[in-house]
Amino acid sequence: MSAARPGLLCAALLLSACSGEQSVLAPAGRDAEVLATLFWWMLGGAVVLWLLMNGLFFYVTRIRPQALSPRAAEALIIGGGIVFPTVVLAALLSFALSEMPKQREPGENLTVRITGESWWWRVDYLPEGSDTPIASANELRLPTGQRSELKLNASEVIHSFWIPALGGKTDMIPGRETRMSLEPTVPGDYRGQCAEFCGESHALMALAGVVMTPGDFAAWLEKEAAPAAIPTSAEALRGLAVFNAEGCGGCHAVRGTEAAGTVGPDLTHLGGRVTLAAGILPMERDALIRWIRDPEALKPGARMPGYDHLSDAELSALATYLEGLE
Repeated sequence: MSAARPGLLCAALLLSACSGEQSVLAPAGRDAEVLATLFWWMLGGAVVLWLLMNGLFFYVTRIRPQALSPRAAEALIIGGGIVFPTVVLAALLSFALSEMPKQREPGENLTVRITGESWWWRVDYLPEGSDTPIASANELRLPTGQRSELKLNASEVIHSFWIPALGGKTDMIPGRETRMSLEPTVPGDYRGQCAEFCGESHALMALAGVVMTPGDFAAWLEKEAAPAAIPTSAEALRGLAVFNAEGCGGCHAVRGTEAAGTVGPDLTHLGGRVTLAAGILPMERDALIRWIRDPEALKPGARMPGYDHLSDAELSALATYLEGLE
């Protein structure tokens, strides 16, 4: 039994990477299913090739350790070194190329413009028939059962958009718009990541991917298009006063108020998002306070200044106001 433990441990470690919110081997979309299928076929081909090559090596060194005839050697070189890999690679390439056009198809009813910033994501929804973008940030919500088009841009440096459970990677290049489309199939929360080194907080530039049923998505999008909720509690009103006094509206927009900044993320419905600070913190009160007090400590290079000069009471009130923007 003890001899089998190392093998079981290795198998457990390998299988642990096959699931989760950021796994290419747990597809939740049509495009990710294609990539996963291609991977398994390539893995299977690699295993077969490994078995054949090692079986042949064992045969010629253990079973029949003798010189090959010139004709047999030529057949082995041509068949095993040229014909076999050419046929296998051509088949895999043909399958992959046949699927690529589908990932460039336009969206059916929804287009989303995503811009890579340093180090967060600007997200604008462009529903069919609407001329007014619906601004959001740091998360992408999509409905199941339809293909949505993504227009990808970058503000300063190259980024790469990637939600492994939904599809493949696509570069985001300053001054050039790239496009892709996704067709999610399974509702749930998934994690995306910038896949191109973009600076000191590259590893902290995550993206929440939320897949919803068409009905839930339509209701969410209608709510997302509405202006910010008006604070009602005394604590939230004090937080709004701190927000205005500190000039937060110079960088952030909160629709329905005088805050109309475009430097940082749109905060209109911040409290309704899954994560905070581009995926590195949960959307919770304590996390909001930590982020407001010292963003640089959590995300090196963050351009948002710290507000450690505020009292605990002011930070608490400000967090209450922001948490209520749902």
